[in-house]
Amino acid sequence: MTEHRDLKRLVRERMARTGESYSTARRHVTARQPQRSAHRESALVARLLSDAGQLAPHTGEPFTEAMVCGLAGGIGFLYAVFEYKGLPPLVTLVAQHHPDPWAPAALRRAGVAFTEAHSGSPAPATTALRRDLDAGRTVLCTIARGRLPWHPDDPFDADPYPVLVTAGTGDDIMVDDGTGTPRTLPLETFVTAWSAHRKGRHHRLVVTGERTGDPAVRDAIATTVAHLTGPVLGNAFDVNFGLSGLERFASQLRDERTKTGWARRFADPDALAAGLRRVHDCVERELTAPGATRPLYAEFLDEAATIVDLPPAAADAYREAGDRWHRLASAALTASHMRETALSRLADLADDVLAAERTAAGVIAEV
Repeated sequence: MTEHRDLKRLVRERMARTGESYSTARRHVTARQPQRSAHRESALVARLLSDAGQLAPHTGEPFTEAMVCGLAGGIGFLYAVFEYKGLPPLVTLVAQHHPDPWAPAALRRAGVAFTEAHSGSPAPATTALRRDLDAGRTVLCTIARGRLPWHPDDPFDADPYPVLVTAGTGDDIMVDDGTGTPRTLPLETFVTAWSAHRKGRHHRLVVTGERTGDPAVRDAIATTVAHLTGPVLGNAFDVNFGLSGLERFASQLRDERTKTGWARRFADPDALAAGLRRVHDCVERELTAPGATRPLYAEFLDEAATIVDLPPAAADAYREAGDRWHRLASAALTASHMRETALSRLADLADDVLAAERTAAGVIAEV
């Protein structure tokens, strides 16, 4: 009830400020993101575009989550295992395109102008945020996730976490955390979360409402292919990216001899259980859409085919890859209960994924 009263107050204040009808003002304050949110960051950018009145030129409708995802680079792969004293090895798989910042990449290729800024201290950042909100603009901000009151605080969670600030009045703001339903939050609490992400330095991004061109679908696909099949950072860590990283993942699952193989690295049953849970979560929900983002990328390719010529098999190839990722993730959930065969079985499934990924990358490389 409190959130409902706050929402009505924000709507009426916007009506007084802009002269809009109640329904129009409410739409701006609580503008809904796409109905199904498979990928959190893409859904946020889709709503950011919608709030700014930006429509996809090829449909005349709001940008879909799938199109935003594909324009940002869509898919990728990163495999790494981090080891800290006194803790079990931490498995990290990143199945979405990485490491380009998601929103700027998507907006540039969408052909939409935006401004991006940082501030070293909270005061000027808060002033700029209030100015944008007073002008009716939705602002994308990068924060520390664990400082939001509805998330657990994790000292090891240093990943940037974007949210949308959709409206504000007095000492409160409305924050969309990717659910499509903004929550009322004290501005002071938000600024604490904003300041806690030190690398972000009060990062904020606003769509200016100007168009710079049409969606750069070919450039997006070319970047995806390049980072799946070739260097990403230009240094020795590149072995962990793309198809090379996926091959490394499968090889280490099967390795029973060296210290980097899973048999030795995860010899402790609890460590193995934690590692396998991470595999599942990284394929289905952490920094990804379900199925390692491949099903959503297939939707992007379906839509992109209405803009540029694409091989007919492109989307189907990534649907198949997504199915194989689902099978691997499902097997990882139960694998710790049958250790003797678990790693070999997972290695076989990873090889199946690798084969599908090579085929799919070869298809879109023709674009």
